[in-house]
Amino acid sequence: LLEYPHYTRPAVFQGRSVPEILLHGNHAEIQRWRRQEALKRTWKKRPDLLEKVRLSEQDCEILKNQIK
Repeated sequence: LLEYPHYTRPAVFQGRSVPEILLHGNHAEIQRWRRQEALKRTWKKRPDLLEKVRLSEQDCEILKNQIK
């Protein structure tokens, strides 16, 4: 899969904000967000890569919601 987006401080840079979820420190939610963003990026830019990986049921749900 392609990587998730990376952010740094400050929380707002050139008018672009860091997603709120990354600012709260809940590591489980951050990990979930990162997986979701990686799947979204891969689906948009390199859908062929999704054919080569085993996706969990949760991954499939994320992709179904992305396609809608």
